[in-house]
Amino acid sequence: MSKIARRDFVRQAGRLAGAAAVAPSLAGLAACAGRASVPGYPSPTGGYGPLRPAGGELALPEGFSYAVLSVEGRPMSDGRPTPRAHDGMGLFAVGDDVVRLVRNHEDQDPPGVAAPLVSPELAYDPLAGGGTTTLEVRLDPDGRPTLLRDFVSLGGTTINCAGGVTPWRSWLSCEETTFGRGRGWSVPHGYVFEVPADADEPVEAVPIREMGRFVHEAIAVDPETRYVYETEDYNRCAGFYRFRPRTPGSPAGGGTLEMLAVRGHPQADLRTGQRPGAWREVDWVPIERPDPPEAERIPTTVWAEGHEAGGARFSRLEGCWYDDRSIYFHATNGGDAQLGQVWRYVPAEEGLALVFESPSEEVLDGPDNLTVSPRGGILICEDNEGATHLRGLTPSGEIFPFARNLLNHREFAGACFSLDGRTLFINLQGDTISMGPGHLGHTFAIWGPWERGPL
Repeated sequence: MSKIARRDFVRQAGRLAGAAAVAPSLAGLAACAGRASVPGYPSPTGGYGPLRPAGGELALPEGFSYAVLSVEGRPMSDGRPTPRAHDGMGLFAVGDDVVRLVRNHEDQDPPGVAAPLVSPELAYDPLAGGGTTTLEVRLDPDGRPTLLRDFVSLGGTTINCAGGVTPWRSWLSCEETTFGRGRGWSVPHGYVFEVPADADEPVEAVPIREMGRFVHEAIAVDPETRYVYETEDYNRCAGFYRFRPRTPGSPAGGGTLEMLAVRGHPQADLRTGQRPGAWREVDWVPIERPDPPEAERIPTTVWAEGHEAGGARFSRLEGCWYDDRSIYFHATNGGDAQLGQVWRYVPAEEGLALVFESPSEEVLDGPDNLTVSPRGGILICEDNEGATHLRGLTPSGEIFPFARNLLNHREFAGACFSLDGRTLFINLQGDTISMGPGHLGHTFAIWGPWERGPL
């Protein structure tokens, strides 16, 4: 699609003329932006039909099944108990029928309470209880999974919320805090760490400081440029960042951090008052001090530098995903109703558009993690009090519930499909602290008649 045609399509979000020229995910998001007032929206029957209990943990559409792959506290293959607070997760193919999942653990226990996952020589901070685990899974032809092994792959970090997969087969795990020595930790926190997907044991945790010290959430990588895009989960003061590694495919070697700015509108406030479909050309302002020591006291220090230079303001940026030659990302409580926005940035055109804004809780309440299926459908994890659904987006722009959490009120997270689309992997977060009410983290695999719908 040409630059002019693409812009025209986004500007006229909600009109499906010409939508066949783009992937179904973009068509669905753009259509959704203009359909919020249509009777019957969200779809009462769209997607895969009504949800029914498929077991004690999940309600799913008829014909779908699930298996529990992992539960907090159960022994793993390496003898360690499965850590708490299952969060962001990425998938990597190993062979024709084997995949690996690298999973974050958003452990929020403070120093002295947190249980470290690795030995001190491998830990970034031997007092911290967060990190990642790796699961190796074999898939049957119908998508049914068998867990082969699981083990700790990173430790000594804290509040590992989300992250993202890279084209060079690694998982970038992000800390969602800037606490440090002033809060009792042995070192500063607020960084990104890299975990090779093929590692068979814990790797040394090394912070990538030039990627910024702020309240990190998710990451997506443009495979053409290998630039890394980062979201910031801070209410009212969040930026959308780009990291350009000195050596493509090697962020640990350092690079340049930048913040998105709207061309011609310095310090644009994109939290409210936005029109879905409006196309904005963007620039990038450099962050001269990506690792400021005062970030421990003022978590928005990096954001404030970028904003002062003209960077745009969002509200709570969370999920981030590359597809359709675009980066899709969520503003969890952005929008006039403060219920969530979905943004789309097109790197090749340096353009930004709001493609969806939730008008009510019934439509969407707090979009967090997102993923795109190999069939082009969008799957969104909700993250708000009582919002315990996975929601899908049809090519015609209707939102529908795909799964409901029957266990508790903890959020879904870490959604990712196998490369052939046979199996969806998903987490229920569970408690993020050891003194929580007893909600356990779970990892599930879901399979069934995907061909009946858009996911």
